[in-house]
Amino acid sequence: MRASFVKMHGLGNDFVVLDAREKALPPITAGLARALADRRTGIGCDQLVLLQPSAVADFRMRIFNSDGSEVGACGNASRAVALLHGAPATVETGGGTIEVRPSQGGAAVDMGEPHFGWDEIPLAYAMDTMALPVGWEELSNPVAVNVGNPHAIFFVPNCEKVDLEELGPMIERDAIFPERVNVNVATVDSRDSIRLRVWERGAGLTRACGTGACATAVAAMRRGFADRSVTVTLPGGPLHIEWGEDNRITMTGPATESFRGSFDWGDFA
Repeated sequence: MRASFVKMHGLGNDFVVLDAREKALPPITAGLARALADRRTGIGCDQLVLLQPSAVADFRMRIFNSDGSEVGACGNASRAVALLHGAPATVETGGGTIEVRPSQGGAAVDMGEPHFGWDEIPLAYAMDTMALPVGWEELSNPVAVNVGNPHAIFFVPNCEKVDLEELGPMIERDAIFPERVNVNVATVDSRDSIRLRVWERGAGLTRACGTGACATAVAAMRRGFADRSVTVTLPGGPLHIEWGEDNRITMTGPATESFRGSFDWGDFA
């Protein structure tokens, strides 16, 4: 069978979107996700996104990293899906139900409430998530936040100087993170401006990470480094993050459709 796809990106974090809301597709396997994500022999993407019907929201979004692993949330994919859907909607994700509102050239996404309990991250054992008593070479005492997926945020003088290609996979797979972790290195330039680079679990270095921007903004606010409304600038560009008095995070930023096509399912399954 042939399947249609839409290639999209949010600040360079790119996705292959499969829409199965009206016509079911065969099950997505880790092997299929890896094959489609391959940039030499597949379509190429950081994440594969599957849209399906939902009993609790307007539709369901499932996210598979380029290594085939499934994750609960993706902020940039949420904006891309909002743009594709074309109207405000509630979206069921593995990390909870979110709300998306498309706007010209992008979308605003209600990402829900952050979680800070050690067992909510999750961590292997109890420790202070405001400053984990651990370190890897020059990176130490990160803040841990779960915004639908787990993040460790390190505040450093210059995030561009950190060798994330070396340290990222080491931290991602450390035993204290039983579900692995997204690794964020951030530099606070002012109370409303943060620079950020992210090593995403299962995808590696990406040009942007929406949940990473949300987690980093909230971590900076909790530590008193930033106000409740900040711009987080990633290698792919800026995202605006607000943490409301209702404890919910709103992320606003661009999304783009790159192209559309189709493939033979049997070539990748």
